[in-house]
Amino acid sequence: MYQMSGNCLVGQSGGPTAAINASLSGVIKQALNSSLIKEVYGTINGIEGVINKNIIDLAKTFISDNDLELLKHTPAAYLGSCRFKLPTVDLNDNKIYTQIFDTFKEYGIRYFFYIGGNDSMDTVMKLNHYAQKISYPIHIIGIPKTIDNDLQVTDHTPGYGSAAKFIATSVLEIAKDSEVYNVDSVVIIEIMGRNAGWLTAASALAKSNYSDSPDLIYLPEVPFSIDKFIKDIKEVQKRKKNVVVCVSEGLKDASGKYICESVSSGLIDVFGHKALGGTGKVLEETVRNKRKCKVRSVELNVLQRCAAHIASLTDINEAYEIGKQAVICAEAGNTGKMMIFKRQPDKEYGVSIEAVDINLIANKEKLVPREWINEEGNYVTDELIRYMKPLIMGEPKLTMKDGLPVYLTRPNI
Repeated sequence: MYQMSGNCLVGQSGGPTAAINASLSGVIKQALNSSLIKEVYGTINGIEGVINKNIIDLAKTFISDNDLELLKHTPAAYLGSCRFKLPTVDLNDNKIYTQIFDTFKEYGIRYFFYIGGNDSMDTVMKLNHYAQKISYPIHIIGIPKTIDNDLQVTDHTPGYGSAAKFIATSVLEIAKDSEVYNVDSVVIIEIMGRNAGWLTAASALAKSNYSDSPDLIYLPEVPFSIDKFIKDIKEVQKRKKNVVVCVSEGLKDASGKYICESVSSGLIDVFGHKALGGTGKVLEETVRNKRKCKVRSVELNVLQRCAAHIASLTDINEAYEIGKQAVICAEAGNTGKMMIFKRQPDKEYGVSIEAVDINLIANKEKLVPREWINEEGNYVTDELIRYMKPLIMGEPKLTMKDGLPVYLTRPNI
């Protein structure tokens, strides 16, 4: 495609993170400085806001760099989010697409940026497909965001480093708590992760020369056996009283059945994902019955998504930069792309930012490589730890007031 002048629209979608607003800040900053982009708009609640014409003027909201800096360190989704699945593109039945592109036309949108994860990249792909079908002049770019770290092609995703840092810190603190009593105990920590175990793997970062926990880590990439789980705990108990175990919520047995299915709601979301939760409780009861010791399960749940107080500075800075680069990429005439990080092998740690065809990413999932999980399937390898460690480095300097962080709230406009 070619360069063109016009207005831009940016939206956020999917689960919130500590870094998604940093990407939004980068988009706004670069768009406001652009010679091709005239007006900068935001859609409230993602693609639903486009359909419903719930659009705000971001140039009127962010009039100073101080505002953008505060946005950069504010967790969750400033513009709100959604989980809305677009239908397959069909020119004979295109009511929703007509509504979306009518909004684009009304607001003179020539640049659309969508910040999100797997399901959001499906939206980017379909919008770009429809735009090409009707020859509508627009540059559509996806900006990655997911704590799950499961987007294909990119080395890692904004949001993952901060979530990993929170998980490792929480596991470290839980382990210290479990050590105070001289009794046999097992703590089971349930961590998010449906099919990909990247978040649970981050618990390994808690192990150091001042902490020997976690003792066992189970990811959904390896079929889970209750009998082997109990055997593993028994082995650890031979050398220490207080056992710390980290498990993914999406653990499945060899038949593919979720371990948590006996206590889960069975609800299905619009993308066909089964609601999970309760894996830790199931395993807690199992250990209590079979090992006859003190057992506690802890579910981190949403706490790991937006813990900006323990965010990774590397994560925040990379998220901001990839937002800026998305605008530059679109200005150059690109469309139907997602921005990615490419790790530089010749450096201790460094990344370049590139753009990749969205069709190579949408509706695909990046799992933890089996070779990064030990042979027993109950821990991760040093190679995976070396991959994760640079992503949690650095601490942002937050604005504080009355002992608490100051975060940005969207005004009623």
